[in-house]
Amino acid sequence: MLTIRLTRVGTTKRPFYRVVVMESHVPRDGRFVESLGHYNPRSEPELLQVDHDRVAYWISKGARPSDTVRTLLARHPAPPPPADEPETAAAPAGDEPAVTA
Repeated sequence: MLTIRLTRVGTTKRPFYRVVVMESHVPRDGRFVESLGHYNPRSEPELLQVDHDRVAYWISKGARPSDTVRTLLARHPAPPPPADEPETAAAPAGDEPAVTA
């Protein structure tokens, strides 16, 4: 079974984590399937950068986020998609200035 969880890559007393997809029976810092982002709890404010599209993809494929990852994703929701720019309406033909020669 696939799990979305954290792997520690920081040094002693300076934690830094990667958010990864891995088999649930693999050790914490073991082989992973895909890296989805990272989490830095020491920055102010804490920083979670993750590809929300890939997280949604893996969850749709049956991967289960760990309790910690689920909490982090709830605390740092995905940014809203960019709004499409409204198309500029062309001026009606009757409003064009007359050209005199």
